[in-house]
Amino acid sequence: MSRISQKSVQEVIHRIDIVEVIGHFLQLKRRGANYITTCPFHNEKTPSFNVNPARGVFKCFGCGVGGDAISFIREYEKFSFVETIKWLAQFYQIELEEEEYSEEKKEQFAIEESLRTINSFALEFFKNNLWKEEEGQIIGGQYFKSRGFTDEIIQKFDLGYALDAWEHFYNAAIEQGYQKELLVKSGLVRNKENKFYDNYRARIIFPIKSATGSVLGFGARILNSQAKAPKYINSPENELYVKNRILYGLFEGRRAIGNENNCYLVEGYTDVISMHQAGVENVVASSGTSLTIGQLRLIKQLTTNITILYDGDSAGIAAALRGLNLALEEGFKVFIVPLEKGLDPDSFIAENGAEAFQNYIKEKQQDFILYRIQEGVKEGGGNPIRKSEIVNEITESLSKIRKEEDFTLQSYYIKTVAEAFEVEEEGMVSLVNKFIRNDLNQAYREQERERQAEERAIRLGADENNEEESPLAVTSIEKKELKKVTSGEERMAFQLIKILLNYGEKPYKEATVAHHFYELISIDAIENAIAQKIAIMFYEKWVELGAFPKTNYFTSNEDEEIKSYAAKALLDTFTPSEEWTEKYKIDVHYGDAIYKQEVASTFAYFQLKTIRKYLEENNKLIQESARENSEDLLVYMQTHLDLKKQEKELMNVVIIR
Repeated sequence: MSRISQKSVQEVIHRIDIVEVIGHFLQLKRRGANYITTCPFHNEKTPSFNVNPARGVFKCFGCGVGGDAISFIREYEKFSFVETIKWLAQFYQIELEEEEYSEEKKEQFAIEESLRTINSFALEFFKNNLWKEEEGQIIGGQYFKSRGFTDEIIQKFDLGYALDAWEHFYNAAIEQGYQKELLVKSGLVRNKENKFYDNYRARIIFPIKSATGSVLGFGARILNSQAKAPKYINSPENELYVKNRILYGLFEGRRAIGNENNCYLVEGYTDVISMHQAGVENVVASSGTSLTIGQLRLIKQLTTNITILYDGDSAGIAAALRGLNLALEEGFKVFIVPLEKGLDPDSFIAENGAEAFQNYIKEKQQDFILYRIQEGVKEGGGNPIRKSEIVNEITESLSKIRKEEDFTLQSYYIKTVAEAFEVEEEGMVSLVNKFIRNDLNQAYREQERERQAEERAIRLGADENNEEESPLAVTSIEKKELKKVTSGEERMAFQLIKILLNYGEKPYKEATVAHHFYELISIDAIENAIAQKIAIMFYEKWVELGAFPKTNYFTSNEDEEIKSYAAKALLDTFTPSEEWTEKYKIDVHYGDAIYKQEVASTFAYFQLKTIRKYLEENNKLIQESARENSEDLLVYMQTHLDLKKQEKELMNVVIIR
């Protein structure tokens, strides 16, 4: 792992010849100034894939995919940008420069690189055991034969075998000069009272690879059913092997996942291998762990569609449910193929064959939430308590659907749940919103804790610097000014955004709150940059869509400041300061039921603030005119009366204490 310098990236980009690069993967034929071939991204008989060397671009006129050499490799190999640059550097034999890291980072990378080297050695060692050692051929080979695995599929997944010996691998690794401590860290060797021995003995070996094919660790299955040992053991967590960011079969299946725009998710190694042999390659295994954010983000680089293939019993469904909410929150569409109790893909294929399996998953794939509703109705039966629990579980899942384009789907689910469980649709909507508010509240509290921790660290740094005040330290005068801004202008800005996001589309005085917001409020007068930005974004999106933007447009925004500010505004956490109520005698009300009073109070305060600013400026003009006996004095006095009248009218539209 390394950070490539920008200079090296540019050197690689300038060296690219798109015909050379694409020609490495496809057989190109010249046609005039361009080159053509059949498209690798969709099935076609007549070539429609064009490469233009002059412009350095490609375009398929059949499926529409296009781009430059980098985008071709990323799509074809399913590489990240960094992986693509490394591949091109190797292709053109360009030595990449690395930017300097801290000593700690350098040490970490050195360990990672050493572990990679050890794992590469182990991979070949275990493969050699399987193919060339008598024990491996008889025991390991027979096991694979009993599972119906062909030589081709065994080689595809680099499967191996660990001999039934205590120091077979350890001695070979030491002869190669590998350090004992790193062998232990890799999990291939164990140390007990300074006695080193092999961790994997008489086991089938499953190498676990990264998306680019480097070996991160190993899974090992014992073959002796009588042995008092775990059936499977995996590499321990280390600098290279991080379990919650690893998926078995991702390297072998990533191209198929991208092409099929769907990823089958199974539980075990042999499920993945059997499915590949059955002709279904877009599959990965979570290897016995509950689905994690890290694993989902690996899949998300290739597709946003997941199909779960777990055992159809209650434990299998429970395992699937554990990952459902995370997947929905990450923007995935989730499907399921329920298997009969006691069956997994491996055993299904063994019993019924590859063709039957392919037909089954095509016929039985269904929307997971609809499946959960259907099964939940059966499970709830006539038990109202259990039925209520299931409705809450499903509703919590629905609250994770936050992408704006999926709100129609969410509404459909809500209606379906309401009909299936005979509950009110309005109540379902309220419950979904409650879960959303709870999530936002928790996220906001976490952000606040982080912010407070940072502030404490800054204060601590200032206190420790006795000789010279820290540039980050805040003076007492600055603190007073900060407090004044926070309790006045900042809170006003916050309250304006709060009513816009919470009540913007609600009716208000023959129109909506949003209509009156933009009529009454000058955005330039909102004295907070983030609040200003949200007000502008709301208006622009409103114009673009012809409808009010959904709140997730702000709470899922890429801009962390926008996301945080909007989340806080939607949590209804605003509390008016004592200064607000005492100085202006205005009560601020809360909640949808009395939103009109809250909106009126907010608008009134903002207008009062503006009018009192005008009054202050006008009073100065009156004093100056009086000193100079100016003829303008009467004009300014009349202005004063007009402003006071407006002030009084505004005060009458809100509740007076």
